[in-house]
Amino acid sequence: MSTTYRYTLPVEQTEWKFDGKTEVCFTWEYDDNRDGLLALYDKGKKQQWDAAERIDWSQDLDPENPMMLDDRVVHIWGSDLWNRMTEKEKREVRHHLQASQISQFMHGEQGALIATSKIVQTVPNLDAKFYAATQVMDEARHVEAYSRLLHEKFELAYPITPGLKALLDDGLGDSRWDMTYLTMQILIEGLALAAFQRIRDQSKNPLAAAVNAYVMQDEARHVAFGRIALRDYYPQLSDAERAEREEFVVAACWHMRDRFNQLEVWRRLGLPEAECLRLVDQSESMNLFRSRIFSRIVPTVRDIGLWGPKVQEAFAAMGAIDFAKVDAEELLANDARVAEEFDTKSRLGQAAG
Repeated sequence: MSTTYRYTLPVEQTEWKFDGKTEVCFTWEYDDNRDGLLALYDKGKKQQWDAAERIDWSQDLDPENPMMLDDRVVHIWGSDLWNRMTEKEKREVRHHLQASQISQFMHGEQGALIATSKIVQTVPNLDAKFYAATQVMDEARHVEAYSRLLHEKFELAYPITPGLKALLDDGLGDSRWDMTYLTMQILIEGLALAAFQRIRDQSKNPLAAAVNAYVMQDEARHVAFGRIALRDYYPQLSDAERAEREEFVVAACWHMRDRFNQLEVWRRLGLPEAECLRLVDQSESMNLFRSRIFSRIVPTVRDIGLWGPKVQEAFAAMGAIDFAKVDAEELLANDARVAEEFDTKSRLGQAAG
């Protein structure tokens, strides 16, 4: 069945075409390359994998709770509204919320696919073009994996949310190569890593956990790519240029923080929207998640030099300023180790079988 028929509403309503601004940049310097980016390029070549083979697609999702997540991640859990629901209604809420989240992962990965292909064209340095070319393949694989998870296992999909669409508009609609980097490699990829991590670490379903673990292994390299490239470039900017990018970071982070209200799900299920939005906003688990989504973004923003007073004040207001102390490189290295541990478990399971 075509994925179009899996969507909860006619996807034509969210059809999205735009004129991306692109200035293609050729370079005639083939030898002046940075060791850090070349090392990432080498790692990107060696760590290519096949989603059809590395992931055991014979595993199923639990129809009661597809990714086997604790109900406390449902942000209306424990409320009178939740307690009044029948078990069938609760199963439907779990199914739709989880399908909606994976759908946004899938759409975001397609956005990353398009953004990275744009980076290949626009970035001025050959070493960055080399690495970005490996990331294009990574993003295609991620779209494949998430679309297969939705199509074959959830049998349900949600269109892109207005919030995610707006963020991608910013990254894909700006002709400056560093703004595409900043939007995608630092902000959206950083946000995605935190969201993927919650499923990787909390899902008791081995298929859902493995998909996210393997995607995170690639995404860790992608964020490192953005860190290296922008850390070298941003010291060259004028104060006005740096201030513009800091204002963009602040606006984008507030936007990302406030967009997780799951309105599309409440509306699709016919639940009282105003009550659901109030419960989500007051939810302890949502407030915790809203701070933790910046665990990957804050240390990277600090590292690339966009760390003026306005940025620090915004992260403090979001309850995320302490993440500035996090070792970003260690987090990314751990993502690679965890993926390798999943491979080891898979091999042991196959040997036992």
